[in-house]
Amino acid sequence: MEEKITFIDPETNEEVEFYCLEQTTLNGSNYILVTSEPEGDSDAYILKETSSDDDEVTYSMVEDDVEINAVGKVFAELLEDVDFE
Repeated sequence: MEEKITFIDPETNEEVEFYCLEQTTLNGSNYILVTSEPEGDSDAYILKETSSDDDEVTYSMVEDDVEINAVGKVFAELLEDVDFE
């Protein structure tokens, strides 16, 4: 997938770019797996869609350990060549 997407940091109003590696839906919620680098070792983040309208989608970082583990397992299955630590 590796689509480059731009987010606006709500605290600083600065643009932050990430590469979207994968997306999935779990229990009716949409999630994306993003990273700052398209290839190689990099930190990855799981973001959850919190709202959307015609032009804009809002995501928040998933911070709940149970939710991270559940969604992380789905992404690990979808991306067999990626190691999650």
